[in-house]
Amino acid sequence: MMWSRTLAAGMLAMTFALGAMPARAVLPDEIMTDPAKEARARELSRELRCMVCQNQSIDDSEAPLARDLRLLVRERLAAGDSDRQVIDFLVARYGEFVLLKPRVNEHTLLLWLTPPFALLAGGFALWHFSRRRPNKTNGDASADPALTADEKARLERLLAAQSAPDKPI
Repeated sequence: MMWSRTLAAGMLAMTFALGAMPARAVLPDEIMTDPAKEARARELSRELRCMVCQNQSIDDSEAPLARDLRLLVRERLAAGDSDRQVIDFLVARYGEFVLLKPRVNEHTLLLWLTPPFALLAGGFALWHFSRRRPNKTNGDASADPALTADEKARLERLLAAQSAPDKPI
């Protein structure tokens, strides 16, 4: 009984571990015979966006266009192109969008500067609003406005009624 639970738990853990591994879409007929060039092709494929999926690299995508791009990368490497030449060729053909990590230039400057600027602006806003908020623990008098005469009279009646429960309020 205990052994079957252990076996079931082990199989479940192995299923989760195998499910967490990334699926590679590279087919056996795409793999280059030279292991060094294949490693370069895989590294380049991880940097290029699948134009169909848009959220995956061509190394991970199973789309037909991703396969064509993987084959094109391998074809350019086999022709003797450097990694930079392959990337430049694909950018010239498909535009900057083909890169998963866009280059920093005048066209993408806003893309690169917006996240740090948003973090700084958010931090400044938090600091500014926390400074404006009244601090009751430091005895800030503006945090407790003074009672009006009517409120003071009502408070005295309530306190008096609490000390003598048989009196009406």
